[in-house]
Amino acid sequence: MPVLSLLLAAAVSGTEPNPPNWPGSVHIFRPGNDAQTQQVVNGVFQSNGGQNPPFHGQFVKERYAFLFMPGTHNVDVPVGYYTSVLGLGSQPTDTTIKDVYCENGSGDFTGGALSNFWRSAENFHTTPTKVWDGQPTPSMLWAVSQACPLRKLSVAGGLDLWEGRGYSSGGYLSDSTVSGSVVSGSQQQWYARNVDLGQWEGGVWNMVLQGTPKSPQPFCQGNTSQCLFTSIPTTPIIAEKPFITSADSKTFDLVIPQTEYNKVGKSTSSSPTKVVPFSDVYVAKDTDTADVINAKLQAGNHLILSPGVYNLTAPITVSKKGTVVLGIGFPTLISAGGNSVVKVLSGVTDVRVSGILLEAGPMPTKNLLEWGDVANQGPNEPSFIHDLFARVGGPEDQHQHPTQVKTMVEINAPNVVIDNSWLWRADHDVGGVVVDSNNPCDNGLVVNGDHTTAYALAVEHTLADLVQWNGNNGSVYFYQSELPYDVTQQNYGDQKFVSFRVADKVNTFTSHGMGAYSFFRDYNVTVASGFSIPNKPGVSCSNTFTIWLSGNGQISSVVNKLGKAVNSTFADQLSAVCSF
Repeated sequence: MPVLSLLLAAAVSGTEPNPPNWPGSVHIFRPGNDAQTQQVVNGVFQSNGGQNPPFHGQFVKERYAFLFMPGTHNVDVPVGYYTSVLGLGSQPTDTTIKDVYCENGSGDFTGGALSNFWRSAENFHTTPTKVWDGQPTPSMLWAVSQACPLRKLSVAGGLDLWEGRGYSSGGYLSDSTVSGSVVSGSQQQWYARNVDLGQWEGGVWNMVLQGTPKSPQPFCQGNTSQCLFTSIPTTPIIAEKPFITSADSKTFDLVIPQTEYNKVGKSTSSSPTKVVPFSDVYVAKDTDTADVINAKLQAGNHLILSPGVYNLTAPITVSKKGTVVLGIGFPTLISAGGNSVVKVLSGVTDVRVSGILLEAGPMPTKNLLEWGDVANQGPNEPSFIHDLFARVGGPEDQHQHPTQVKTMVEINAPNVVIDNSWLWRADHDVGGVVVDSNNPCDNGLVVNGDHTTAYALAVEHTLADLVQWNGNNGSVYFYQSELPYDVTQQNYGDQKFVSFRVADKVNTFTSHGMGAYSFFRDYNVTVASGFSIPNKPGVSCSNTFTIWLSGNGQISSVVNKLGKAVNSTFADQLSAVCSF
């Protein structure tokens, strides 16, 4: 353990049980029990994964966390929906798993991995043994789209981000080592941060690599069928995602990485961390009410949200500086009473909110996550959001059980860093495609706070501006978006909505690698621009683009009347503004 970790460790233990009372949705695997581990893994994948039917498990209620103790596990781990694979060592190399992989969710290449959502793999070492698609050497396969983060991995070999020519639309990789090649294949876009890699191969539309030695050479061209590559030398500010450790399964610790600046490459054993025993951590279950959880937070505990579906009639409220809220196994927080489901109070700093899926409910709701107060914009210690996902619609039929929220995530406080987020108004649900602006949501993200940073931001299909950015000194590194499929010219195009709007009052803002995609499936819609960004000396944007995927209508320009229109006569090519 690094000396700094010891110095920062909690001095006084609390009263929560350690080891905690894990629910049945959390499986702890020990070395030497490979046959039993394999049986559990296979049983979970049978309910939450596979291709029969395609994308099997996409909207099931079961959620799982696989916690692998340090040591060697000679098992194959196929990863399905709502499943987290987590090593419990202090370093990735403490825990070795033979093969961890995610295959296409559909045997049809046009489906491929396009709906492979909500799964994760973190904090372990693997030397892959499986060979995929006739490749010459074994590799780790991770054929996914959004909300499937890879973090803190050590891969002795290659990493394939696609399978068998199937379409894919990811993705996120950070704080990892890949000794061989990362092969992006059919991946439309990808974001990689602080990765030590052998080399990066390929790309379709938008690849952004940051703080990553051996990144590809940057490339941008105004009208092109080639992939844009954005390489940013450093990560200006980051605290890595908190994680759980255990040496013997008898006691557990919560490790909280501290803030780093201008980071290059992955974390090391000397990276600063704070270590908190689980006697100061409350492990919540999906039967808990918000009142129960909030009482534990108010008592000074950190919070682990175990896998499950939480129907909340009041928000989980963070009121103390330095609090960690960490979800494992994609805990899903549903707004059951028109309420936010997570709220960070004004002036509360140095907070971590990580690994959570927010879900809209049936009643009118202002937002699902509300962070701080617009009135408090003074200098604050940074807070961090990791792997935060949200959805409006999907698990319920749009006609029988409609859902709604005005804004999924609202950031009012300053100095908040978002590290990987996908905010999705569902284009399909359990009954089929979503039509006629059902399951309404205006905005995915509204930023009112100054000094907000977003890494790997994706927002799709909301019914007004997908993102509204009102704070100064903001930065975005990678942004992926699709405009809504089911709107009309009257309710969308004529309203002059855009994918990403920076308010006219903003004087300082930077972005790198932002894209807006057009698929007006149901009606003929023309929008004037993909992006609305003020033309000021303190505002700069690199590698901003639009693309027409299919359907009707067009995006007439990229940003502020710059850039070629994308439509059926200019399809499968990028219209890019390389510098603005």
